[in-house]
Amino acid sequence: MQTAEIPVRIAPAGITQAPSRKAWVEQLMGMPISIHVKAIDVERPEIRAAVANAFDHLRQVDRVFSAWRADSDLLRMRRGELAVEDAHPWLTEVIDLCAEAELRTGGLFTSTLPDPSGQDPTGELFFDPTGLVKGWAIAGAAAYLQTLHQVSFCVNAGGDLLVGTGRGMDRGTDSWRVGVQDPLDGLRLARVLTVSEGAVATSGTAARGAHVLDPATGRRITRPGSATVYGPDIMWADIWATALFVDPVRGAALMGTNDPDYASILL
Repeated sequence: MQTAEIPVRIAPAGITQAPSRKAWVEQLMGMPISIHVKAIDVERPEIRAAVANAFDHLRQVDRVFSAWRADSDLLRMRRGELAVEDAHPWLTEVIDLCAEAELRTGGLFTSTLPDPSGQDPTGELFFDPTGLVKGWAIAGAAAYLQTLHQVSFCVNAGGDLLVGTGRGMDRGTDSWRVGVQDPLDGLRLARVLTVSEGAVATSGTAARGAHVLDPATGRRITRPGSATVYGPDIMWADIWATALFVDPVRGAALMGTNDPDYASILL
């Protein structure tokens, strides 16, 4: 798939030489994923190379973890065609991270889910790390951008995003404004966050319907609303957003105890 490029000129206050901003967009992992970069010269070859490597990383993640591609390592493992030890090493890493996430969230996050296609008549539960893999994949893609000199970047995967800087930039010298959508009115922003370094993730029913499972009942959550979590790590922000949407009260208490560097917006 050809990558779309969207150039935008910006001029932050206090900067005499206005940097440029450019966005590259691809449809990957079942969602639009965009990479935004701000730099004095966004046409530098090393920036283009880093963006290409970031998208290649996400394509490889999809090849390993897709719950829809019959040839993914995940589905081959489910069918008994591939042993975990023979799969891509990422699979073992993610299995361990899912176990840690379930423990840290008190079971509000789970990677044991029904067949996402809805075509399994048995109701059997499967290992499905999708709720963790997206944030984990964003962090892996962003690592290529962090090697760049004098850039600020934002990686946005289906509304969950990671903001950071490359080498040679002090943290906090550049920021991105991140809107939090009102889950009851898609045309309204409920909050706007200013983020210079860190992650923002949202879980709810507004965009994808009832896709979040309550592990305690085994049923998908249909109520309106959303839980947005922001903090230093995109994977954990995404995990905690899911946990807080499942149980806002218990999830907030566990996050405050186990991950106090994160904060939430419950709508």
